[in-house]
Amino acid sequence: MSLLLEANGVTFRRQGDLVFAPVDLQLAAASALVILGPNGCGKTTLLRLLAGILRPAEGQLLRNGSTAFLGHASALKGDLNCRENLDFLRHFHGRAGLSSSQALVRTGLAGLGLRPARTLSAGQKRRLGLAGLLVAPRPIWLLDEPYASLDDAGGELVDSLLAEHTATGGGVVLSTHQRKPRLRAAHGELVVRKAAPEETA
Repeated sequence: MSLLLEANGVTFRRQGDLVFAPVDLQLAAASALVILGPNGCGKTTLLRLLAGILRPAEGQLLRNGSTAFLGHASALKGDLNCRENLDFLRHFHGRAGLSSSQALVRTGLAGLGLRPARTLSAGQKRRLGLAGLLVAPRPIWLLDEPYASLDDAGGELVDSLLAEHTATGGGVVLSTHQRKPRLRAAHGELVVRKAAPEETA
């Protein structure tokens, strides 16, 4: 089994307090992991740790491949149009996936290439974030609530992209509480739990 991502006893502290109980996980190539848990339990924080945006307070984190993190804001530049946002991602990451035009078509944004990103609806911004995964492909996708702001057709788009990514050997870790992903690849579930209060001397 080829591992893309592994965490052993990973935790994070905010103002000295543990955010969630220690996490152990493994993500193999061509598989997916769904992170579950109530709002506020630390799912987003865990994804940011896995992406390397945050550093764990304790534990060990190993990555075998580059990561793509898609959060709530989708990391869009509002003053750039859709095509320019995708061109920027391609240039910044130095990776050649789909062309910007192809990615816009694939994510249902054909015809919106010249529209400034700030004028898009929440669902369209989410689709543009997904398009960014296609123009600068990386083996590990870390997706924070990828179904947020999407209608049924958008949800089906996410399911399709997940299936395509894992079918080519990629790995996905995603959090969701809105929609049960229709994952065709082997997948597991991880429940994130708030840390118990620590005893003080």
